[in-house]
Amino acid sequence: MFHNLEKNIHAAFRDGLLARFGLDTDFGLEQPRQSSFGEIAVPVAFQLARTLKQPPAKIAAELVDVVGSIPGVAAMEVAGNGYINIRFDRAAFAETVLKGDAVPASKPGKTIIEHTNINPNKAAHIGHLRNAVLGDTFVRMLRAGGRRVEVQNYIDNTGVQVADVVAGFHFLEHKTLADVAALINGAERFDFICWELYARTSQHYKDNPEALAWRASTLHEIEAGTGELADLAHLVADNIVKLHLATMLRLNIQYDVLPRESEILHLKFWAAAFELLKDRKAIYLETEGKNAGCWVMPSSAFRGDDEANEDSKVIVRSNGIVTYVGKDIAYQLWKFGLLGRDFYYRHHTLYADGHQVWVSTDHRQDLPEPEFGNGETVYNVIDVRQSYLQDVVVAGLKALGFSGQAERSIHFSYEMVALSPRCCADLGMTLSEEDAKRPYIEVSGRKGLGVKADDLMDKLVSTAFTEVALRHPEDNEAAQLAVATEIAMGALRYFLLKFTRNTVIAFDFQEALSFEGETGPYVQYSAVRARNIFRKLDARGETIPDFTTALSHEAFARHFADEDLWQFFLTASKSDSAVERATASGEPAQVAKYAFQLAQTYNNFYHQFQVLSEPDAERRIFLLWMTDFFRLQLERTLSVLGIAVPAYM
Repeated sequence: MFHNLEKNIHAAFRDGLLARFGLDTDFGLEQPRQSSFGEIAVPVAFQLARTLKQPPAKIAAELVDVVGSIPGVAAMEVAGNGYINIRFDRAAFAETVLKGDAVPASKPGKTIIEHTNINPNKAAHIGHLRNAVLGDTFVRMLRAGGRRVEVQNYIDNTGVQVADVVAGFHFLEHKTLADVAALINGAERFDFICWELYARTSQHYKDNPEALAWRASTLHEIEAGTGELADLAHLVADNIVKLHLATMLRLNIQYDVLPRESEILHLKFWAAAFELLKDRKAIYLETEGKNAGCWVMPSSAFRGDDEANEDSKVIVRSNGIVTYVGKDIAYQLWKFGLLGRDFYYRHHTLYADGHQVWVSTDHRQDLPEPEFGNGETVYNVIDVRQSYLQDVVVAGLKALGFSGQAERSIHFSYEMVALSPRCCADLGMTLSEEDAKRPYIEVSGRKGLGVKADDLMDKLVSTAFTEVALRHPEDNEAAQLAVATEIAMGALRYFLLKFTRNTVIAFDFQEALSFEGETGPYVQYSAVRARNIFRKLDARGETIPDFTTALSHEAFARHFADEDLWQFFLTASKSDSAVERATASGEPAQVAKYAFQLAQTYNNFYHQFQVLSEPDAERRIFLLWMTDFFRLQLERTLSVLGIAVPAYM
């Protein structure tokens, strides 16, 4: 569609620059400031004026002359002292769209995206949802562009958070392995039980600092992998991971593989990385000061020489325990296929659509060995507060001599999710007078202050169900619930996506679920409205015309002489371009913005043109085709956002 012609225009001008001026220059294309100027503007003449010591208008005229004709382009005009305005051949462009898009060519190499990464010690909360929705949407964006993507969800099953819950069960509540197993099979959700226990244990540490010895002894046993506490840690973590995957599936989020921290240790991933780091002098043993006895990475490796006086980063503590960032360096090396080691794998979860999730294990299985890792580019979706640690991981790769992989190791950062005071009230949370005046309320799992992801989703579904039942009392409850669930999950995903990644989100129920404005339900409603045109057509006993035979070049030329129709169509044709640009910038919010713009455009088209009551036969077929094209682009764009189109709204 638009993007293909855009690429052809760019290629033609790139070749023209080389042929006329001998320059291989990077340049961009723009949208003209007014639609009357054309569909694309080429501003490269201004960029080259200083280099060529010529007026931009002269450069532009020479470029237009050397480029000549471009298939699909009706005219090229030099305007504004050097802009080159491109006008499409409207009928030819429409015919190309009618024939259908070619499937995007597969890009070489594999991209690995690691997202979600919830500590398996308690229920997921709303902040985790932003991570997972951002990561999943970026996966969809990359795949829409023909890229091969592997989705990893790293399970930190040997870390401090799991140790604190295990210590809480064992030392604080004096529960045995059998007691905890009984809780898992009980009526109350196990991850909810652990949510409360984690907060109680954290408070107990605060009130009784000597109890921190529980954490140390628990961590040692977990990392050793033997003993009752290690068995309890596996029981806790494994069962919470199952619940986390079920939570994320509610938002249509799936994974390919779950690499676990326990195997990073047991399969000696860290030991191999440790030897590499020592051998290449990326770390050194500190002999004095507060870090005496620790293996550290010099601060100059990740802060720059001008800040080398800052504290070095501890990779291995003096007690021999490797820090989180040390294990993450080993994990990152494995992702790029640089460690010379691999996990063993076993089946974990089989989704209803047949997709198999694998999990790492430390024993060979009697199964065909899947191939994971060995990525060309790696994105780590981790919140902005972890930027420092991600810098250390990249510094580790550089220090080991893997500069190319360090460049392709990308921290896909994002800001936190908070709650609006109104949302807190909706959830029954009591706020102080001071907090009620704040623009948002921060959440803290350690303090037990926050919103469990499933509670949030249940509340959204319940609210949507009330509205759906009122609007469609004729349908049965199961169907109403299915529709309400798709609306609620669409609302949640869109709300988490419409803000740029560097924006703090204050979640608000009423804003997210609104059918008006920039919301998921508004975009869903537009897609449903387009589908309803064809439902009405079917109810009349009419069939959808064969547009390829019913619409000629001349027909497209006649109808696209109407400037409003052309601009509506042009907006709808830019879905692939919008996704590609958003992918290049790493900003899913741009796809969400385009989805909203597309929905607005379709609704304007819907109100301006009466499709089914159009008396002229050819124009009616043309308007039906336009409606079908809008429907398809709305559905495609919503699919990239991970949002379903409900049966009705």
